[in-house]
Amino acid sequence: MLVGNDIKNEITSIINESVKVKNGVATLGNDIQKAIDIIVDCYKKQGKVIVCGNGGSAADAQHMVGELVGRFKMERRALPCIALTTNTSTITAWSNDYGFETIFERQLEALGNKGDTLVAISTSGNSKNVIKAIQKAKEMNIKIIALLGNEGGKIKNFADLNIVVKSNDTPRIQEAHIMIIHILCELIEKTLFK
Repeated sequence: MLVGNDIKNEITSIINESVKVKNGVATLGNDIQKAIDIIVDCYKKQGKVIVCGNGGSAADAQHMVGELVGRFKMERRALPCIALTTNTSTITAWSNDYGFETIFERQLEALGNKGDTLVAISTSGNSKNVIKAIQKAKEMNIKIIALLGNEGGKIKNFADLNIVVKSNDTPRIQEAHIMIIHILCELIEKTLFK
């Protein structure tokens, strides 16, 4: 059991590890720039961004959508963006009848169009339902940006652009993913609405 100074030391250790992983994101600047370019191009061509992920990555997907549909820092028009993680009726009905592995693929088939962009988030890079969504996106000529962790997992072989956070610690990867999402949202706004 942790008490007193042990807890304080553990807090400092967690913060230091988070900072270390986030500092590593600075090496991903070229990939983040490419992601901005893909999304801005998508919006300029009247496309939409579709985002998916599981667990904490589902929350990150919804967070990104909230920032793009609502606003990040600028007063501006809404940007079309959909999270495939929010329609509980579709998710539970489809999962019950056909399985969890195809919930994002099925929704993408219904909502996606050629010229859209899929942002697929997976800390492991091995989420089967995210892989199936990516495969469906390829069939539909939808650009794919993957936010991944560790070494990128299986997904790195399928996405058009991989942004891989070099860590195997899921909470630290998720913290870095949120930072990347915030960078994307801020610079997409500035590029489109400056």
